[in-house]
Amino acid sequence: MHLILVGLSHKTAPIEIRERLTFPAHKQAEALALLTSQDAIAEAVIVSTCNRTEIYAVASGGDEGVDAVIDFMTEYHSLDRHELVRSLYLNHGESVVRHLFRVVASLDSMVIGEAQILGQVKEAYDHALNNGATGKVFNKLFRQSFEVGKRVRTETEIGENAVSISYAAIELAKKVFDTLEGRTILVLGAGKMSELTAKHLVSQGVKSVLVANRTFERAQELAERFNGEAIRYDDLYERMHDADIVISSTAATHYVITKEHVAQSMRGRGGRPLFLIDIAVPRDIEPAVNELGNVFLYDIDDLSGVVESNLEERMREARRAEVIIEDEFAAFARWRESLEVQPTVAAIRARADVIRQAELEKACKRLGNLSEKDLETINALTCAIVNKMLHGPTQRLKQAAEAKDGYEYIETARHLYGLDESEGRGHGKLRDLLNRRTKDVVETAGNEMGDSLGC
Repeated sequence: MHLILVGLSHKTAPIEIRERLTFPAHKQAEALALLTSQDAIAEAVIVSTCNRTEIYAVASGGDEGVDAVIDFMTEYHSLDRHELVRSLYLNHGESVVRHLFRVVASLDSMVIGEAQILGQVKEAYDHALNNGATGKVFNKLFRQSFEVGKRVRTETEIGENAVSISYAAIELAKKVFDTLEGRTILVLGAGKMSELTAKHLVSQGVKSVLVANRTFERAQELAERFNGEAIRYDDLYERMHDADIVISSTAATHYVITKEHVAQSMRGRGGRPLFLIDIAVPRDIEPAVNELGNVFLYDIDDLSGVVESNLEERMREARRAEVIIEDEFAAFARWRESLEVQPTVAAIRARADVIRQAELEKACKRLGNLSEKDLETINALTCAIVNKMLHGPTQRLKQAAEAKDGYEYIETARHLYGLDESEGRGHGKLRDLLNRRTKDVVETAGNEMGDSLGC
């Protein structure tokens, strides 16, 4: 059993390449069926987002599995293999597990701590599960990865601080107002940044959206997206009286909102505060506006300062998340080791030898005084019986382990010999003796385990 990962992300490939290698939801069934139909691939999960495409696979061979996945990606999307390979990263074994855990914990995201990736990986796993592309290994691995994501979210504050300009605006707005529920925002300029900031504010409970733009039709288009109201540019300062929050992002080369304008709008507001967000460069709002009472103005530098401070905080939380990942990785590594053939063969032989020695001691007590030569003969006899009984099954188990679904044979062998049962329940002396005996077998036998078990 070999774990492999073949992928590309925002770190290795530009958008021009990433967009050519996507696997949308409606094509996942077909893609997974083609991928797992290959002899080298036993299980597969395809994670496809705007920032990454990653194919996780359980393969019968490391290099063989990687080649199969790359060939699949190349043929499925009609790409040039040499061009594609330049953008790919390849992981094997333990590094696959660590990478997946870091992805789900959002430590590998463009914005550390973003919350979307956990749901995206869950969706990818569900596609694979529902289409029969996963088995014991990936069912265990991906479900444990979701626990990693959950632990990182609950045991750290990695997602608590704003790390984008638009979210930083929300954070500052919450310092001015106890709640954003029921507030009215006025958007000046219909650019992308204004729209994004307005979208985040609406998600926080803002009730009404007013949009002003020099081109009225553009104001109408943006207002419709928020079920808001488009206002004439000439009515801007009169309608500012109704707003609690003003977002300004125009392409003007001079101040479009001055201290005098805001002072006029503040009259008759009954002391209600006004929060202004200037995300334009050059600035739209005259800095002297901040001198007015109950008026709070923040420009792009103020917002960037919040982002920088919060990024530092997220990096501290990311270090805490790495500790959680290592803890979960160790747990998965212990489980995965139980599916490896050599430790399993060693454990079978060790278990048999524990039983042989126990029965030999009982027999020797019943037989009474035996010479040292007789004891050696009986010991050699029992060793020979155990070795001959186990030689065929263990050799065939080693051969079967190299097959596409080899780990299923190993799991069956562990179940038949009760290896996990005795170790899991902690049967005192038997467990300790079996563990010591297994360790001795692995250390003395190495990779090519012989038939002798210290007999």
